[in-house]
Amino acid sequence: MTQVGPHHADQAGPRPVVGSPTSSSTLPSLVVSMLTLGELSEGHRLLDVGTGTGYSSALACARLGDSAVTTVDVDRYLTESAASRLVFIGRRPTVVTQDATEELPDEYDRIVSMVSVPRIPASWLSALRPGGRLVTTIAGTGLILTADKTDDGGASGRIEWDRAAFMQTRSGADYPPQLDELFQKIRDQEGEDIAVSPFPVLDVMQAWEVWSALTLHAPGIEHRTGVDDDGTRTSWMLHADGSWARAETKSGTRTATVHQGGPRRLYGLLDQIRWY
Repeated sequence: MTQVGPHHADQAGPRPVVGSPTSSSTLPSLVVSMLTLGELSEGHRLLDVGTGTGYSSALACARLGDSAVTTVDVDRYLTESAASRLVFIGRRPTVVTQDATEELPDEYDRIVSMVSVPRIPASWLSALRPGGRLVTTIAGTGLILTADKTDDGGASGRIEWDRAAFMQTRSGADYPPQLDELFQKIRDQEGEDIAVSPFPVLDVMQAWEVWSALTLHAPGIEHRTGVDDDGTRTSWMLHADGSWARAETKSGTRTATVHQGGPRRLYGLLDQIRWY
C-alpha cells in the first residue's frame, strides 16, 4: 500500500493513518499478466488506467514506445510523482489527471485498467478504436474481464481463468465513508431473524469465488471480521440500504449463529452461494 485515504506514504509522519487504501504498488507479475491479456503489439496506442506508482506505464512504454502510451489517474499527486519517476528512468508517456470513467482525451487500440470498475464505462467503449481490446477487473470481485470492440460500438468478451483484485475507481481524494455508524448500531444487536447456518464463519473477502459470486448478486456489501479472546469468530455484513447480518462460530464448532436485520437477508444469500 502506498496511500491510505488522501495520505501518501511520501508524506508519512510518525503517527499511523487509519482509512481505506487508495493506491498501491501492484504485484509486478500481475501487472505483466494484465498487459499480456491486453495483447499489445507494435503500433497499438494504449490507455493505462490507474497510474499509481507508474510501474505499469513504464512496462508499457518499454513494449510500445513512450508516444504510444497514455496513463490516467484521478489523483494529481499520483500522476505528478509518477511522471517524475518515469522521467528519471528516461520514459515520457502522456500522463493525464482525470476521472477515468469520464470522457477520455483520445482514442486507443487497447485499454488496460489497474483499477476495478463496477461496470464498463461508456467512455471506454467510445474511446476504443474498431478492433480494440479492453482488460479490467470487476469491482468487489476477483474477476478479470477481457473484451473486444464490436461493430455496433459495444464489446464482447469473457471472464478469464486467472484471478485478480484491484482497488475500485474513485472520483475524489478518498472513497465514500464506510458504514461505521451502522456497524456500531448492530455490532452486538439481536436480529429480527435468528438462525443457525450449517457453515462456519467465513472471511468472505479471502474466499474469492464466494466473494465474486456474492458481489454479482448483491453489490455493495461491506464485510468485517473479528476473533474474540475465547476463539469465537465473528463476521458482519453491512449494506447502505440498512441490511445487516452478524454470524458467530464458537471455538470447536462447525456451525454459525446468525442474526439478521433490515430489508434484505444478506447471510441467507451468502449461504445459498456457499451451498452452490
